[in-house]
Amino acid sequence: MAKPTPVRSHRARTRTAHRADAAPPLSDPRRSGLARSGRPTSHPSRLPVSGAWRPGDDPGRRRFLHLPGSRPFALEGGGVLRGVDVAYETWGELDADGSNAVLVCHALTGDSHVAGPSGHGHPTAGWWDDLVGPGRAIDTDRWFVVCANVLGGCQGTTGPASIDPDTGRPHGARFPVVTIRDVVRTQAALADHLGVDVWASVIGGSMGGMQALEWTVMFPDRMRSVGALATTAAAGAQQIAWSHVGRMAIAGDPNWRDGDYYDAPDGEGPHQGLALARSIAQIHYRTEPVFEERFGRRTVEPVDRLSLWDRFQVESYLDYQGEKLVRRFDANSYLVLNKAMDLHDLGRGRGGVERALDRVRVPVLTMSIDSDSLYPPYQQEQLRDGFAERGRLFDHVSIASPHGHDGFLLEPAQVGPPLARLLDEVTARG
Repeated sequence: MAKPTPVRSHRARTRTAHRADAAPPLSDPRRSGLARSGRPTSHPSRLPVSGAWRPGDDPGRRRFLHLPGSRPFALEGGGVLRGVDVAYETWGELDADGSNAVLVCHALTGDSHVAGPSGHGHPTAGWWDDLVGPGRAIDTDRWFVVCANVLGGCQGTTGPASIDPDTGRPHGARFPVVTIRDVVRTQAALADHLGVDVWASVIGGSMGGMQALEWTVMFPDRMRSVGALATTAAAGAQQIAWSHVGRMAIAGDPNWRDGDYYDAPDGEGPHQGLALARSIAQIHYRTEPVFEERFGRRTVEPVDRLSLWDRFQVESYLDYQGEKLVRRFDANSYLVLNKAMDLHDLGRGRGGVERALDRVRVPVLTMSIDSDSLYPPYQQEQLRDGFAERGRLFDHVSIASPHGHDGFLLEPAQVGPPLARLLDEVTARG
C-alpha cells in the first residue's frame, strides 16, 4: 500500500500580513477604471490554507470523545463515518446523580469554547462568556455546562479537514452531508460518555436552537427543559437563499479546488470565497440602523479623486470580518454546516412539524429578536403557539435590540434573565 502523502501543518495562523498589496497613491493612474490593483485587499497571502484545528495544535480546554471506527457512524443522508471524534468543553462539576448538566449548542461558526478567555488553543474569547460562568445566568457554580463542537465542524470534532482513516488524508470533498439530527446523535453519545442520562436543559441560538429543538423530538425523555433562541422549526426560503449565495461564494473561488485544498501552501486556500461568504452573512446578521450609525458614508481614507476601489468604512469592516473568520474556520465546514441548516426541518419524515411537536414533553423557552430579519420573530412565534397549544410553553420573550439576528449573542442583559428563570424552574420542579 502506498504511503499517504503527508498533510501540511496548519498551525501558523498569526503571521503578520505583508504590505506588498497596499493601495497605490491617489495620483497613481491605477486608481481609476475597473482595475482591481488599486483595491486594498484584506486577504494577505500569509493566511492559513484552513483555520481548522488539527491534531498537534494546542487543545486548550478541549477534551475529546472518540467513537471507535469498529462501529461506523451512519448518517441520516446515507453517508458513513468511521472513527468520529467529538471535541467538547465543560465548566462546573457534575452532581453525583448527574442531574445538573446543561448542554449549550453553538451556531454556524461557533465552537465548544462558549466561555473563558482567548489564549492557548482558543483564538477568541468564549462566544457566550457574559452568560456562562460563576454567578452568571447559566451559573457554573450550580450547573455542569457542556458545549461540543458540532459534527462537520472544524474545531476538533470530525469534519472535512479531519483525516479520513481509510486514506490517511483529509476528507475534503469526500466528506458526506450531515444534518442537525446527525449532530444531535453525537451529542447524545457524549451525554452517555459523561454519565448524563437527562440534561437539566438544552439551550442554543440560531443553528444551536435547531439542535435544541431536535433534542426535544429525538430524545424527548433526555432533558427537563429547552431554550430555543432566534431559530425556527424549518429553514425558510429566504434563509436558504442567503445560504446559497454564501456557498456559491466559496465554490466560485478557484482556490477551493472542489474541496481538496488542504495540501496547498498558506496563502493559496479559498480565502476570498470564505471571506466573501462571511461578509454576506454579516450584512443579514446585523441591521441597517446599526450600519448607518456606526459607518454612515465615511471612507477609509480621504478621497480627492474618485476611484472604483476606494473603500467606505463599512466595506473595510466587512473585509475585516471575513479575514477574521478565515483565520479560525474552514471553508468546507462552512459549506457542510450551512447546508445542514438549510436541511433543518422538524417535520421531515415525521408527518410534518405539528406531529413532530406532539412528541415534546418538556417546558420550552422561545426567544425572538425584534429586529431579526434572518430568523424573523414570526418563526419563533409559530413555535411559541405550537408549544402553548400542547401545554409545553415555559415562556416566550421578545428581545428589543437594534443588532438583528446577532442580538442573541450581543444582548446578554436581556437574554440572561429568561435563561436563569428557566433553570430556576427546573430546580423548583426537581
